[in-house]
Amino acid sequence: MDLFNKCLQYYPIVETAQKAGYYPYFIPLSSEPDRRVTIDGRELIMLGSNNYLGLTTHPKLKQAAIDAINHYGTGCTGSRFLNGTLDLHVRLERELAEFYGKEDCLVFSTGYQTNLGTISALVRKHDIVITDKLDHASIMDGCKMSYGAVKRFVHNDPESLERVLGHLPASAGKLVVVDGVFSMEGDLAPLDRLLPIARRHGCRLMVDDAHAVGVVGPNGRGTAEHFGVEDEVDLVMGTFSKSFASIGGYVVGDHKTITFIRHNARSMIFSAAIPPPAVATVLAALDIIRTEPDRRARLAQTTRKMIDGLREMGYDTGTTVTPIIPLHIGEDMKTLNFWRALFDGGIFANPVLPPAVPPNRSLIRTSYMATHTDEDTDEALALFRRVGREFGLLE
Repeated sequence: MDLFNKCLQYYPIVETAQKAGYYPYFIPLSSEPDRRVTIDGRELIMLGSNNYLGLTTHPKLKQAAIDAINHYGTGCTGSRFLNGTLDLHVRLERELAEFYGKEDCLVFSTGYQTNLGTISALVRKHDIVITDKLDHASIMDGCKMSYGAVKRFVHNDPESLERVLGHLPASAGKLVVVDGVFSMEGDLAPLDRLLPIARRHGCRLMVDDAHAVGVVGPNGRGTAEHFGVEDEVDLVMGTFSKSFASIGGYVVGDHKTITFIRHNARSMIFSAAIPPPAVATVLAALDIIRTEPDRRARLAQTTRKMIDGLREMGYDTGTTVTPIIPLHIGEDMKTLNFWRALFDGGIFANPVLPPAVPPNRSLIRTSYMATHTDEDTDEALALFRRVGREFGLLE
C-alpha cells in the first residue's frame, strides 16, 4: 500500500470544488485585513475575521512593529529556552500578568502551541483532563499529546460535568479545560456554575480565552472577569492573533505553575520565539485595550445590532452573546451555496462544515469588528435578508 494513496483519493474532491467555484478556503486577500477587503479586485465587507477591535491597521501598532524591527531586527532565530528570549518578551509577560492580576505569564509562538504545551506539560500519566465536547481543536490536540486520560462533558452543561467528575478517582490529578468564548457558536462557558463543581471534585480549571480577551468583561480581561471569578480560575490562555492583531499565545497563572510549564512545554522549548515586531505590536494593542474602552463599547453596540437584526429576520443564531454570530443552515451543500451567494453579493464570511461542527449542523460563521460602520452593517443586513429569502430560510 502506497502511503500517498489517501492523497490521490482526496485530491479530486478539492479539485472539483475549486473548478465549480465552491471552494471557500485559502482565499487570498490583496489588501489589509480591515473592515472591508479586496479579493480579485473586488471589495467585500469582511465578516469572517477575528480582528475584533479592528487594530490590524492602527497606526500605533504599525509604528511599534517598525520601531521593533529597527531596534531588534526581524527575528529571534532561536527558542525562548535558549537564545530567543528578548527583554521585550519579558516585558510583555510582566505586563500581561499585571493585566490579569496573576503572578506570572509565559508567551508562546502561537495560540495553538500554547494549548499543546500547557496541557501536555501539566497532564501526565495517571492524571485526567476533562473537556467540553465543543472545545477547540488545539485543546483536544493538547490532550492527545499528554499521557493522561481524557473525559468529555456535554457542551456548557454543569450537570454533565458533575456526572463525569463523580465517576473519577479522587486520587487522580484533574484539569478541566473549557473555551471561554466558543469559536463557532459565540456562546460563553458558564464559569460561575462550572467552577464550584470543579472545586468540589478537587479539579484545577483552565480557560481558553482566545476569543474573549479584549472583547468580554468590563476591562476586556475575558470570561472570568465577565462572571466575576478571576481569582478562582487557575490558568487563562489567550492568543495574539485576534484582538491583539498579531501572532502568538500566552498563559497566565501562579508563578510556580508557570515556571513548571516554562521548563516542560515542548511546543515552546522546541519552537522559535515570536519575532520582535509581533511582540511590540501586542504591547501596543494591550495599551489600547487598557485605555480605550470605547472600542469595546462600539463592538458591543454592533454585536447587539447584528444579533437583533438577524434574529428578527428569522435566522437561527443559537445562544451567542458575542461578536461571533453563527447562522445555522444545516445541510452541507446548502451551506456552501449560501456562502457563495454571500460572497458574490459582497460579504466575506466563513462556512463551517463537519467535523468542525456536528453532522447536519453546518453554519455560516460571521464575526464583527469595532471598526465596522453603520453603512457596513446596514448593507450586510440587507444582503442577509435577500439571500435568506432566496434560500427559503426566511419568509
